[in-house]
Formats: sequence, C-alpha cells, structure tokens
Amino acid sequence: MELAYNVTEFILIGLIQDQKIQQVCFVLFLLFYLVIMLGNLLIIVTIKCSERLNSPMYFFLSYLSFVDICYSTVTAPKLIVDFLVEKKTISFIGCIAQLFVVHFLGGTEIFILTVMAYDRYIAICNPLHYMTIMNKHVCSWLVVASWVGGFVHSMVQTLLTAQLPFCGPNEIDHYFCDVHPLLKLACTDTYIVGIIVVANSGMISLISFVVLVVSYVVILASLRTHSSEGRLKALSTCASHITVVILYFGPCIFIYLRPSTTFSQDKMVTVFYTIITPMLNPLIYTLRNEEVKNAMRKLWSRKVSLGVK
Repeated sequence: MELAYNVTEFILIGLIQDQKIQQVCFVLFLLFYLVIMLGNLLIIVTIKCSERLNSPMYFFLSYLSFVDICYSTVTAPKLIVDFLVEKKTISFIGCIAQLFVVHFLGGTEIFILTVMAYDRYIAICNPLHYMTIMNKHVCSWLVVASWVGGFVHSMVQTLLTAQLPFCGPNEIDHYFCDVHPLLKLACTDTYIVGIIVVANSGMISLISFVVLVVSYVVILASLRTHSSEGRLKALSTCASHITVVILYFGPCIFIYLRPSTTFSQDKMVTVFYTIITPMLNPLIYTLRNEEVKNAMRKLWSRKVSLGVK
C-alpha cells in the first residue's frame, strides 16, 4: 500500500511564545552558540598544535569537541533565527534530515563519551600497558566505531519515522524535529514505533550511562593504590568527565527512556544536551586540566611572539 504524505512542511511552535522574551533569547542563544563554536574550536586547535597533548585522551577530546560543534549547528542556528520570525516553518525533507543528523551526532557523542571512559579505565587501572593497548590504530578504530554506531542508531529512528503517514495537523511542539513530537502527528498508530524508539534511543542512553558509572566506580576503587599526586590528577580528569556525562546523559534518559509522550518540560530539558552541554564541555575540560591550560598559554604566547616579529 502506497502512503500519501499530505504534509509538505511543518510549523515549529518554538521554545518560547512571548515575543519580548524571544528577543532576549535571540541575544542569549546567539551568545551561547558563539561560545560553543569558539570554545570547541579552541580545544581542537590547542590539541592539534600542541606536541604535549598527543595522548589518546586528547585525541578523543578533540573529536568530542568536533561533534559538539556539528551537533549544536544542526539545531541552534535555526532556533536563533526563529526567535525573530512569527511563523517558524521547516520542510518535510528538512525535518527528516534534521531528525537524522541530530540522532546521528547525538549517538556518536554517546559512544565517544563511553570510549573516553574506557580510555581512562585503561590509563588508571593498567598504566604499564596503556600505550600498547590504546595505540593510534586502536584509537582510530574506536572513533570510527563511534561514528558507525551513531549512524546505525540514527538510521533506525529516521526510517521508522519517515515511513509514517502525516496528513495534518502539522504543528510540532518543539524547536526542532525530534522523534516523539513527530510521532504525535502521525496519522496512524505509533505504539510499536514508540516501543522501538525507547529500545533504541532510551536503552542506548541508559546502558551507556550504567557502563560509564560502573567503569568510574572501578576507577575510583583502584585509586587507593596510587600516590596522592597521581590520585589527585586522576580524580581531576575523572571529575570533568563525570560532570559531562551527567549533564548529557541525564536529559537524554529523561527524554527517550519512556513511551512516546511529550511533556511541557521536554523543550527546556532538550536545551541541556543540544546547547548547554556543548557550551560547557570546553570550560569543564580546560578549567580542571592544567595540561590543556598550559598548552593554551604556550599557543597564545607563540602567537603573540610571532605577531611582534
């Protein structure tokens, strides 16, 4: 049976309806987006230009920053522009494409954060064999696996959603195209699709979060045998990573580990993992990391000295 798509575009309700507050939000979120871009680009440039930051941990961190830039760019620019327009529309194809890219990059970020936890586990619990286990070949394959995992996850979500019939209404109660708001608009029973979404997005988030928590419990337990200096350095690195994990996984689990329903709080919760976490990641990883701060100082001093010459 051929499905007819009567809906050619969707209307986004947006984050906030009050026009005066929207003007304030335009400035605020534009500032957020600039911080995301500049902060994450600074991390990438610092890691690429510094010879001391050539360990697997920083290799993964540079890819995390790259994913954060892409991830925010999928949703933030349209959100910012939509604060200034009365009718916020997106084509059907554009909506499905946005859904795919959001879940592709979101899934990739989940897997990269899990890989980073594995890297810290090997570094702290098996330091003598760390460089042998986490060699360049292994690190590259782990990053590739993260991208492939994100792609497979997103394809499942997107194909299930795109094949549904949409015949109206076409108002999405969100500021971007996500799976739950779209399922509400489908002109058919979406119970099975909703279950698959929970099994896909929800369980990936939950299982990865549990794996991360268990790995850090093991890491913290193993620190008892380390020197006080080594213990403090490891704790600082792990604390940064745990903070990012909680900020990212908490909202994801809240949104996706439940049946296909939407709550009024969903849009504000989603802001955390699409905008706030990508903005805070560079601050969290630099403020608690002396190696990164020293590398940034050297990079800046080198730039200043070249400018003087």
